[in-house]
Amino acid sequence: MTVEISAFPTLAEQAERLRARETSSVELTREALERAHASQPVLNAFRFLRVEAALHDAALADRRRAEGDGSPLLGVPVAVKDDVDLEGLPTAFGCAGDFPDATQDSPAVAKLKRAGAVIVGKTNTPELGQWPFTEGPAFGVTRNPWQPAHTPGGSSGGSAAAVAGGVVAAALGSDGAGSVRIPAAWTGLVGIKPQRGRIATDGELFHGLTVLGPLARTVVDAATLLDVTAGTGDTFRKAARREPGRLRIGLSTRIPFTATKTRLDPVVEAAVRHTAEALEGLGHEIVEVEPGYGLIGLTFLPRSLTGVRDWTLRVPEPAKLDRRTRGNAHQGALLAGALKLAKRLEPALQRRIGSVFGRVDVLLTPTTATPPPKTGAVDGLTGWATDQTMIAACPYAWPWNVLGWPGINVPAGQTADGLPLGAQLLGPSHAEERLISLAAQLEEVERWPERHPARVW
Repeated sequence: MTVEISAFPTLAEQAERLRARETSSVELTREALERAHASQPVLNAFRFLRVEAALHDAALADRRRAEGDGSPLLGVPVAVKDDVDLEGLPTAFGCAGDFPDATQDSPAVAKLKRAGAVIVGKTNTPELGQWPFTEGPAFGVTRNPWQPAHTPGGSSGGSAAAVAGGVVAAALGSDGAGSVRIPAAWTGLVGIKPQRGRIATDGELFHGLTVLGPLARTVVDAATLLDVTAGTGDTFRKAARREPGRLRIGLSTRIPFTATKTRLDPVVEAAVRHTAEALEGLGHEIVEVEPGYGLIGLTFLPRSLTGVRDWTLRVPEPAKLDRRTRGNAHQGALLAGALKLAKRLEPALQRRIGSVFGRVDVLLTPTTATPPPKTGAVDGLTGWATDQTMIAACPYAWPWNVLGWPGINVPAGQTADGLPLGAQLLGPSHAEERLISLAAQLEEVERWPERHPARVW
C-alpha cells in the first residue's frame, strides 16, 4: 500500500514510508539537506549543517532497518538547537568566535542517534538564548517561514523555522523562559516544555530554569521526539492517542507581574478565547481563574542572569559578545549570591501558584502577548530597552520555568494577515501525559497540521 505524504511530511509519515520500503533514509536525508541549503538564504535556520556525517548516519539507519530494527525515529531527519553538544561540531550557542568541536554528544543527542534519527544540523539561536528574537552578528537574522519580514521567535527560533518551513519534520529546542513555546506559537507549531529533569542534560542548565523540548507540526510527532530524548519508551506517544477525559480547564489572561508595561493584544486574546471555546466544544468545562503569581520574577532573575554569566566564561572570544550580553553577565555576577535564596523560595511558589490546580486540571493562557514582531525590533537598543521590548511581547511563559512544570504551546489560529498565534496548556508537576492527550484531542478539531506557509525559498 502506498503511503500518502504531504509537501510538509510529518515524522510519522516519513517513518511509515520507511517501514513500507517506499523510500530510504539516505533519500529522505538528501532531500532534507537540499531543503536546508535552498532555504538558508531566506530562513537562515541553521548554524551548522553536517552533510557527509548525516548521509553516513542515514546509510547506517538503512542497514539497521534491513536487519529488522523498528525504532520509531530510525532513519528520519531531524535537527537540534546549537546549545547541545553534537560530536564533531562546535557548540557556539549563538556566539561569534572560534569554538572547539565537541568531543562527545550530549545525552539527548546520544539518545537520538541510538534511536536512529539522522541529525542534519544545528539550528540558530540568539546569543546564549537570551532573547525571543533569533538574530545576532555571529549568524545574521533567522526569519519566519510564514512571513520572512517577521521573527520566528526565540531562542529556539532556528529549530522552529526549520520545522515550520518544512526542512525537517521535528527539531529539538530548549526552553528557559519560553524558548520552545514562544517560537512554536509564532510559527504555528506544537512545542513541549517538559517537566524539569525529564530529558537528561549535561548538568543543570541556567540553574534549573532551562529544559530541552521538541518542536513539531503534530502532537504525536512532538510526543515521539520527547519519548526518544527522555528515554520513556512510548509513554507520551500513547498519551497522544488516548482521550484525556472530561477536564476542568482554567482560562487565565492575567499577565504575571513585570517591572515594565505590558498589554495583551486583543487579537491574541481572541485567539486564546477561541481555543477555550473549542475545548468547551469537546466537552471540557472552562472557568476563569487567576493564578497567584506574586513576585515570582524576583527568583527568576538571579538564575537567568547568573546562567548567562556562567556561559560567558566558556566563550573563547568574550570581546565579540554583544554589549547587552556582557551587561547581563555583569549583573549575573552581582546576583550570584542570591541563587540559594531563589531556589529555596521555589517550593513556596509551587504551593501558592499550584493551588490553582485544586480548582482546575489544566491552565490555558496566551503563550505570548503579541503576534510575531518584525525582525530587527531590538537592533541598536540598550539592554533595558531590549528587556522592555522582550517582556512586552512575551510575559506569559517564564513562570513555568521557575516552577519546573510542563507546558505545551498549541497553535491558536492566525492574525488577519496570516501570522501564527499560540496558546499554552499548562499543568502541575509531571502532567505531560494529560497535556499531550488534551493537545492531541484539540488538534483533531482544529486541524492545524493542515496549515502551513507557502514556500518562500
